[in-house]
Amino acid sequence: MWPSPLLLVLLLPWSPAPGMEDAAFPHLGESSQPTPRACPPRCSCPQPDTVDCGGLDLQVFPDNITRAAQYLSLQNNQLQELPYNELSRLDSLRTLNLYNNLISSEGLPDEAFESLTQLQHIYVAHNKLSVAPQFLPRSLRVVDLAANQVTEIFPLTFGEKPELRSVYLHNNQLSNAGLPPDAFHGSEAVVTLSLSGNQLSYVPPSLPPSLERLHLQDNLISKVPRGALSRQTHLRELYLQHNQLTDSGLDATTFRSLSSSAPRWNLQLVSQHHSLTPSPKICLALTLVAQPDARPLSPASKLHCLEYLDLSYNQLAMVPTGLPRTLAVLHLGRNRIQRVEVARLHGARGLRYLLLQHNQLGTTGLPAGALRPLQGLHTLHLYSNGLDRVPPMLPRRLQALVLPHNHVATLGAHDLAATPGLAELNLAYNRLASARVHHWAFCPLRALRSLNLAGNQLTRLPGSLPSGLHTLQLQRNQLRALEPEPLAGLDQLRELSLAHNRLRVLDLSHNELSFVPPDLPEALEELHLQGNRIILIGPEAFLSTPCLRALFLRANRLHMTSIAPEAFLGLLHLRVVDTEGNPEHVLVQLPPTAPRHPRAGGP
Repeated sequence: MWPSPLLLVLLLPWSPAPGMEDAAFPHLGESSQPTPRACPPRCSCPQPDTVDCGGLDLQVFPDNITRAAQYLSLQNNQLQELPYNELSRLDSLRTLNLYNNLISSEGLPDEAFESLTQLQHIYVAHNKLSVAPQFLPRSLRVVDLAANQVTEIFPLTFGEKPELRSVYLHNNQLSNAGLPPDAFHGSEAVVTLSLSGNQLSYVPPSLPPSLERLHLQDNLISKVPRGALSRQTHLRELYLQHNQLTDSGLDATTFRSLSSSAPRWNLQLVSQHHSLTPSPKICLALTLVAQPDARPLSPASKLHCLEYLDLSYNQLAMVPTGLPRTLAVLHLGRNRIQRVEVARLHGARGLRYLLLQHNQLGTTGLPAGALRPLQGLHTLHLYSNGLDRVPPMLPRRLQALVLPHNHVATLGAHDLAATPGLAELNLAYNRLASARVHHWAFCPLRALRSLNLAGNQLTRLPGSLPSGLHTLQLQRNQLRALEPEPLAGLDQLRELSLAHNRLRVLDLSHNELSFVPPDLPEALEELHLQGNRIILIGPEAFLSTPCLRALFLRANRLHMTSIAPEAFLGLLHLRVVDTEGNPEHVLVQLPPTAPRHPRAGGP
């Protein structure tokens, strides 16, 4: 039977005639729903995969975020919670920035991040979390939960994350009870861990063995338990300042392994390569090698990559023992150290910077040669102790010696001879008097560039100053005159500080000054600046010299408009201003209270 004509018409394909298409009518396979907006209201979407809603004071999580978003920024808003339905569909996210909101733990569902299997960076710092999220994605590389109120971490917060590199938990309320022993189990690639500003009372055990930087400052730590750092063989930086550590809290095994007797074994150093950071590092690893007639083992450092150790602001009375050879910077300032024993620094032969400021080192605090094993020492800080002389037999290669606020009263001819490479010497605010500073005291320091003698009792310039000096600070002494002989060979001097002395005449003529030196002595009456390169005199040039009577500015580079009209206000005793020999004839109008008009030229 043949189909009816009507049925044949319905079976034939049909296409509209040209010009008959309706753009508003949905085509086959298209939805009749409106196309979602590509970017939430008020937000910015500079790239198809980037949504920036930061700083908009949002109180509600924005909707219509594209599922293709890989980078979502919601920082600096007023969000209090994260809706699971909105967050869970963003399964392409790689970076989620929630910095500085009001998100509480109640507003963060346990399963909030369950579907974000691509997430690599999450920033939830500066919120109101009281506990950490119980589950974070396995794909994470960086987690920042700093500046919350976190008191508890869970095993899967940071555990079982093989790609995790950096964890920031500083400025929370974590105690040791809130940090489980398996907190980092299965996360063997963490290189940076910040736990500073919490309430830890001892260094947590079971930290990731891959750590390179460990921040534990500003806690309540009084003890490093035995073995707490035994696995951290890659550790390069350890911050323990501002704690409550005493000598009993650091035993002989804190930084090195126990000594033992093993007649059939010996220790051999082998190189170990690791590349957890962009610049791979070669560390020394300790390996036991069979030796039939070997001697007993000596203590060996287990932190054999440690370069930076900060133990300042604690309660240590002695330098810790067992410091590793690789250590380059050691901060021991603000402790209670009274004496530095040679044996305690013997192992730290690679030390470059040693900071012992604000301790209790007295007359016998640094015995002769105590620091001599530190042959590569570059900088020694001894600020604010009780030393009455420059420590003898310092390392020969020392380049910076910082000794202000001590009791040093004498400088002998040979006191500085052991450190001929010294470039910076700071002896400010000691008890040095000119009669006790030997004429040749500074002669051995041919490399000296900066010398600070401020705040002493000097009545004259020291003799035999090194010719390469760039900076000489002599403020707050009792200088009455500046003899030309000590300054005669200082051709490279760029800064000379003489404020708060008793100088009445200062001759700085025929140098290369381009401006009037600041902080001139208050008692100054006569100032010679002729033969320099001064091109401008500002309104505050002579504020520190109210007693000035004569000023010599001839043969500089002054023009008619080079001197500010206010420059001489308050100089009631000024009688002579010599400006002869400048490119233009310069007349100076002194205040009407001055006893006599200045001269525009010489005699």
